[in-house]
Amino acid sequence: MIDSFQNIEVTSFPDITKIDFKSINNKYLRVIIINISLVFVALFVAAFFINYKDLFELSEYSIWIYLIIAILLVIIFTIKIIGFKKRKYAVREKDISYKKGVFFRSLTTVPFNRIQHVEIDQGPISRFFGLVSLSVFTAGDSSDDLKISGLLKEEAQQIKEFISNKIDG
Repeated sequence: MIDSFQNIEVTSFPDITKIDFKSINNKYLRVIIINISLVFVALFVAAFFINYKDLFELSEYSIWIYLIIAILLVIIFTIKIIGFKKRKYAVREKDISYKKGVFFRSLTTVPFNRIQHVEIDQGPISRFFGLVSLSVFTAGDSSDDLKISGLLKEEAQQIKEFISNKIDG
């Protein structure tokens, strides 16, 4: 009979602050700094060629362009360095969580029973430092639902194997 249906109100929630989050590997801060530096070197070079008039002569407003690019560089470096300390992850028995953000903080938790597959990616600069990114995919979306960058390769392999065992078994 349908009369047995109940929808009881939840009054107590698990305390997410009690989770023991682990920090991202410190070498990943170097990867972030190198990536940002490469982008800004390209911006400075592009600004030079855009403002280049004659041999060793720049346009009168070019100093402002370089100043704006330099200020942006300092602001982005500052935000990335502060934000790096906020990047933390936790692998528990039934889910994986990742938190990040300075101004816009986010905490993403993905239960293992929703995970379709897990990938490990490695860019050229990360490879130099022995770091990888772990991407977790759930059903119904083509992009990763959770991505943790800056893990040691061995640690990411262990997490991937742990999650794979949980979703297969």
